[in-house]
This record gives sequence, structure tokens and C-alpha cells, in this order.
Amino acid sequence: MDPATVRSIERAAEIVARRAQDGPAARALGLRLSHVTAPTGLGYQHYTPSLSVVLAGRKRSIVGDDDRVWGRERFIITPVDLPVVSGVVETDPQLGFLAARWQLSPALVGEVAAAMPRTGRPPGQLDRLGTWSPALADAFARLLALLDEPEHVPVLGPLIAREIVLRLLETEQAPRVLAAVDDGDPVVPRAVELLTGRMAEPWSMSALAAEVRTSQPTLFRRFKEATSMTPMQYLKRLRLGEARHRMVVLGESAAQAASAVGYRSAPHFSRDYRHLYGESPAADSARLREQLRLGAFDGRLSPGA
Repeated sequence: MDPATVRSIERAAEIVARRAQDGPAARALGLRLSHVTAPTGLGYQHYTPSLSVVLAGRKRSIVGDDDRVWGRERFIITPVDLPVVSGVVETDPQLGFLAARWQLSPALVGEVAAAMPRTGRPPGQLDRLGTWSPALADAFARLLALLDEPEHVPVLGPLIAREIVLRLLETEQAPRVLAAVDDGDPVVPRAVELLTGRMAEPWSMSALAAEVRTSQPTLFRRFKEATSMTPMQYLKRLRLGEARHRMVVLGESAAQAASAVGYRSAPHFSRDYRHLYGESPAADSARLREQLRLGAFDGRLSPGA
């Protein structure tokens, strides 16, 4: 990273280190802040459209087959609701692990994009990790600085939010940012809505494509561009995350949870679950229920932002 970007990231990290526990102030800016003092196991969370950044330490993020370890030099855009498995793998000796997630408004993206020159999508596969520009890092640090000046949030908050979207649209991640509005063609958002709301149904690519009124190749391509997963990979991750929640938080058995999310085969469910979380459903849920009882985590099943 260039020196200006480093300075902005360091300024942002210092603010998050001080204000990570101030939930109401962060929410007023569309932020979720995280401060973790030690590495964690992998956890599941359903991300809404957002910009995710690491300001100190490193984390592992698994989206479909894309398994990355990353830190403050990169950022991730989530353009649509997305099931993510992640965990903290390294903490900074002084700061621990610091991260922030900023809500990405599809309406705001559409407004800013409409005022900018249109550019074509770059050829080839888009990397899921974005690279900071000095202007983007500076704008994000200034958004976080408003945590120390809450009286200025009503005036400066919307202005800085528009600038962050503009700076994102100037990076190589612009196509993924624009996928939040999907150029007026709601193929991916509609598919995500169907899979999320009706995950227990026996979906196939042909059935999903028919529901969103597009061809299977178009659905496959657009969905993979936006989420880094195929629709069926997305559905599997949704089901496993919801099953884990049902076992740990609601106290359901593995068989009950598997059936509730759409698995028709208990061995198939157990195999998929162990592949993702590294333990059998019974062992994993028992361990997490004990952590929940002891107050070691908050029930979201996801460490870090």
C-alpha cells in the first residue's frame, strides 16, 4: 500500500480500537465494528450488501470454493445477501483484530452510478478481494471519524457515504458494486430472495431459472459474478448455516435441523457439515452450545465483522 493509504487505514484502526463497543453510534453510520483479541474458529453469518474491511490482523473468509486469508491491504464487496464462513486467524500484537462492515445501500449505489460515466465490465473473472485506493481509504477513515463527532453525522454522514460509493465505483470492484442494483435487471436479487425464503424446497437450476425468468446459463453467470458461488453452492451454504443456528440456538437435533432446511439424507447432511465446519453436527453444536452457555459468543455463530 502507498503511504497515504497506510496512514488512512492506521487512523481508521485507532478509531475502531476506541469505539468498537459503541454499537448505537456505529449503527447510525451503517457500521458494524469488531474487536477480537485472539484467533477464533470458523463461524457462519448471513451478510447483507456491504463493504467489509480488516484494519488490524487477518481473517479467513470462505465463499463457495473461494477460500482466502486477507488483511488490511484488501477489502470485500458483498453486493447481495451472502452466506459467509469466516474466522480470525491472526491478531496484531498491539491492536488485536479490528474490522468494520459498512452497509451498502443499493439505492445510493444506483443514484451515484447514474451520475457517473458508464463503463463496460472488464473481461475475465473478477477477484473477490478489492485493493484500496488512497481516496477510498481516506473517505472511509473520515466516515469512522464521525464516531467522535456524532453531532455532525446528520450533515456529513450522507455526503461521505456518497463519496465512498463513488470511490468504490472507481476501483476494479465497480462491477460487483453495481451488482447491488443489478442494472435494473433483478435476476440475482430475485434468485437470492427465493433461495433464502424457500431454502427447504428441492431447488434445481432449471426450476430457479424458470422462477426468475431467465436462461440457466445467464443465471449461472450473473450469480457467480455477484456472489462467487453458483446458485446451488449458495443454497448449500444457506442450509448449513441455518441448520447450525437451529441446533445451537433453538436446540434442535441434527436430524430435525437437517430436515427443516431441506436435506433429505442424514448422511449427506453430516458429510457436508463436517466438510465445512470440521466436526460432526453433534460435536460442533454441543461445543457451541457450551460456549453460548458460558457467554463466550453471542449466538450469531460468526466471530468478527
